[in-house]
This record gives sequence, structure tokens and C-alpha cells, in this order.
Amino acid sequence: MTHDLEITLDRSSPVPLYHQVASAFEKAIRDGSLPAETKLENEISLAKRYNLSRPTMRQAMDQLVQHGLVVRRRGVGTQVIGAPVRRNLKLSSLYNDLQDEGATPQTTVLSLELTRAEAEVAEKLNLAQGAEVHHMIRLRSVDGRPLAIMENWVPRSIASFDQAELESDGLYNLLRRAGIDFRMAHQTVGADIADADQATLLATDVGAPLVMMDRTALDSRGIAVECGHHVYRADMYSFDITLVN
Repeated sequence: MTHDLEITLDRSSPVPLYHQVASAFEKAIRDGSLPAETKLENEISLAKRYNLSRPTMRQAMDQLVQHGLVVRRRGVGTQVIGAPVRRNLKLSSLYNDLQDEGATPQTTVLSLELTRAEAEVAEKLNLAQGAEVHHMIRLRSVDGRPLAIMENWVPRSIASFDQAELESDGLYNLLRRAGIDFRMAHQTVGADIADADQATLLATDVGAPLVMMDRTALDSRGIAVECGHHVYRADMYSFDITLVN
């Protein structure tokens, strides 16, 4: 695919050559000309192709790595991972956020069961320990690429679910149709690393960085209606936060 990427460089411009190259690659990645999983030529070949020095080409690739658009893998080389999902830190569902960005979310239900709430879940949902809850684990992909593993618990009294509807729509959309009026949530964002099972599901390496999010959502009455533990590929996902004084 790199052979088809024509780059016009303005060597008289005050804009550094490495930034011009990186910007051209970024545009191609974001518009799909260089799709995810595309393996790029090595830096020596790329430098020769665009008549650049190797340090300049390395700076361009470093910028793409920093922007989360490509990744260097041992034994594989430099590979496109696609434009990362950037999500505003607000009370919304990943499913709707992806749709709003023009992406196509896909969901695979890994498990769905009615079970008894363990102590931690019962505390988050303000239930008696052992109360019945829906427990679901889903794999969310975007445009065919695994992005997140989502584990959620919903009190049995709130709604009922089946696999087909969970794979065709977002959890929050289903809960809203069941009459839930979301008003606020308690959310924690942190970091983790992928274990063997997570790495397999997310098509990444064991020990790869993950973004972790725990959330408990409340309705307009202040009643907890859902809690979840989600992990996301850190090379494909980030939160945007606006701070106002």
C-alpha cells in the first residue's frame, strides 16, 4: 500500500519535512487509503522512496506512533492500526459514541446469564448480596477491529435481555427503551495490561497496555441501574477531557 502513497514535499517550506511526511501518512490513514493492518516498508526503504534522510523518516514514523496511528512490532515491523477512537468523558455509551463518529460498531456476546450479585457488585448497585442480576460480557469491535471487552451487571428488576438485541444495539439504548432515564454516573479510568485471554480477544499481545474504566450509572431518582468494568486497547482508544476553571 505504501507504493501507492504519493507525497509532495515542499523543501522550501518552514514546515519540517518529517512533519510533512507524517501529515501525509496521517491523512491516508484517516481517509482509509492506508487501512488498518497495512504493513509499512522499513524506514530505510521509505527514506529512499521519498528522498529523505533516515533520521527524518524516523521522526515522521515517531510522530505517527505518538498519535496512535501506527505501531512498531518486533518481528513484524511498522503496521497501521487505524485512527484511534477518542471519546469525550461524559455519560454516554461506547456504541452511540462510535456511531456519532461515523464508525460501525459490532458486538459479540461472550456470555449472558442471570446470576447472584457478589459483594462488590451488590454494593455498587445498592442491592442485597446475592440479589439477582443480569451479568453480561461483550466484545465490542469497530469497523471489524476488536476494541473493548465490556463486562456489565444490571439488576434483574430493571430490564431483561437476550443475545440478539445485545448484539444489534447498545446496552444504554436498550435500557432507555425499558424506561431508564440516565442522569449521572460514578466513573474511574485507569490503566492495565492484557492477560492471555484479553490479548486473544483484543487481537493484541500479552502485556499490551489497556485503558480500564469502571462505571456505575444512576437514573433520575438516584437509583443505581447498571455497573460495568470495561477494558480497551490503549493503542486504539483514549478519553478527551475538557477542564474549565
